[in-house]
Amino acid sequence: MTSMGIVSTGTFFPDSFLTAGEIAQQSGLPEWVVREKLGIDRKYVADPDVHPNEMALRAARKAVAQAGIDPLDIDVVLGTTEEWREYLLWTTAIDLAHELGAKNAWGIDVHTRCATTIAALQLARGLMADDPSINTILIAGGYATSHFIDLTDLDTSFLFNIGAGAGAMIVKRDWHENRVLGIHIIADGSMSRHVIVPASGTIQHPDDRAVAKGGFKFRLVEPEKMKARMEEVSIRNWLKCVDTALARSGRKPDGNAYSRDDIDFFNMTLVKPSGHREMLQHLGLTEEQSVYMSNVGHIGEQDAIINIEAGIEQGRLKPGDTMAIIAAGIGYIWGGAIVEWGPGK
Repeated sequence: MTSMGIVSTGTFFPDSFLTAGEIAQQSGLPEWVVREKLGIDRKYVADPDVHPNEMALRAARKAVAQAGIDPLDIDVVLGTTEEWREYLLWTTAIDLAHELGAKNAWGIDVHTRCATTIAALQLARGLMADDPSINTILIAGGYATSHFIDLTDLDTSFLFNIGAGAGAMIVKRDWHENRVLGIHIIADGSMSRHVIVPASGTIQHPDDRAVAKGGFKFRLVEPEKMKARMEEVSIRNWLKCVDTALARSGRKPDGNAYSRDDIDFFNMTLVKPSGHREMLQHLGLTEEQSVYMSNVGHIGEQDAIINIEAGIEQGRLKPGDTMAIIAAGIGYIWGGAIVEWGPGK
């Protein structure tokens, strides 16, 4: 297994946000439901004057500065800016590399919705394993998907926490701090068309009539069927991702395999509080061993990076900790990664 570590991170958030009270007013839900059931105190939302890849650039600059590297040292940019960005049919990674001054890098966009950062870690390590000349990779993206949330459509209330922001991460070959260990990803294509923006592509263009009818917002197809399927497989798949990622993490210094008992910090994409608590219970963890970003919102695949910074700031992610990162993306896909935080043991 090629050794790879996280050198630095960076985040960016717009100035604009919605409060729980404003979400309640627009949705018709009681404010206590927004806060306690959906887990939203406030969330950042997209600023029309700050575009998605621009936000990614701001986060990337922070990550580069924290790493203390020259952008010319970056070999590859894995762009995780969501598909709703400055232009269609456009490679954000190439633009990001150019604007950052990473003139020696080539770039590719990576998309698997909210599990993209985990997938990008897998791809980064694979690229390093295949090509000895690749030593430093930037994973970065912006997220303005809050534009697609219709707060009057209660079928999509599980998406009401979606916000806006950006995250960036520098990873390096043979970096002996914050080592990325095992990774595992699962997909269930039976739900691939259950959460869509109906008028957004070749099947139906977002013309004025379609937009006026709400077709340019997230909608659920067969909501009851999707709910039943998610209840059946979601927690099970997350746990499988964690367990398989642990099994793929190699051996600890004492020669034993990694297990759930070794997890010190739980980095989970933002879901409703009950789902977060259920995963903690399955893994035998306490709420103090994770962060819950109810004042930020769900920033898609960037949650993994946001949670790292919040975990450090709150003193919950410490050197020597074993961190489990999990995420899920509509489509549906689940991912898990294990990171040994701090200097290598």
